[in-house]
Amino acid sequence: MSTFWLVVSGTLTGAVGPGISVLYAVYGELITERAGRINLGMEGCLLMGACFGFLTTAETGSAGLGVLAGMAAGGLASSIHACLVIYRDTNQLATGLALTLFAGGVTAYVGRDYVDSIIDGLNPIAIIGLVDIPVLGEALFRQDILAYIAYGLGPLMWFVLQYTRWGLSLRAVGENAAVAFAAGRNPAVLQLTAIILGGALAGLGGAQLSVGLTHTWSEGMTAGRGFIAVALVIFGLWSPLRGMVGAFLFGGAVGLQLQLQALGAPVSPFLLDMLPYVLTLGVLAIWTGAADRAMPEGLKGILRTG
Repeated sequence: MSTFWLVVSGTLTGAVGPGISVLYAVYGELITERAGRINLGMEGCLLMGACFGFLTTAETGSAGLGVLAGMAAGGLASSIHACLVIYRDTNQLATGLALTLFAGGVTAYVGRDYVDSIIDGLNPIAIIGLVDIPVLGEALFRQDILAYIAYGLGPLMWFVLQYTRWGLSLRAVGENAAVAFAAGRNPAVLQLTAIILGGALAGLGGAQLSVGLTHTWSEGMTAGRGFIAVALVIFGLWSPLRGMVGAFLFGGAVGLQLQLQALGAPVSPFLLDMLPYVLTLGVLAIWTGAADRAMPEGLKGILRTG
């Protein structure tokens, strides 16, 4: 295989591997924002999921229990955010950032004895027939079970938000909570559910990162993926299907910079490490007008006042 196709194959593989953890956080933040709330603590939820998913797997030997523990940790972290912003009316942006700092401290302390340990986590599963597709097969169809779940979760979320009673109620609350309340909906319960579910999905993404992708734990290993997820929700115009594209574009940028480093490209590795984040910022800069039109009305007041 030529160098070009090796780079393409490596980039596509990178798009899926690192992209899955971001994709789960995108799903979580999208549900939260569709309910008219914003959670900048997604980074903290990812980190909690990665840490407690890894610790549980290391102690029990069960990757399945580790994944469940990661979801629970993310959901518990986001429940703190939910209670503060819904029932105590705290500043949502500040509360989210405080949650990320809190999670960073907790995981650094709890995971200090497990740094650089290796576990037998989730292993790749090859889909017979599909894995043999040139270039795309290895990238898409030799992944762990959480990747395959993520593939199907995007279309499922789209259907739920568009065609189910719960999804329509969630969107109504996100547009105008007062009107939704007058129509018989309970905005507080819907928003509480959305924030906790969003955090659990981010925790699942964190568990995929440590238990499924890397099989190791290191302090701060999420490296800003939670903040990227918030940006990709905007890029995806609050659609789970577009959000999937954004997450894989970010993952592809990660894969590309790794391929360029492996080939010894005459570019500073620090600049290459910046590539995924610079790409995300560039896309957002171009996408501003469309995002403003697609943004749920409930979020516009938050971004003006916090």
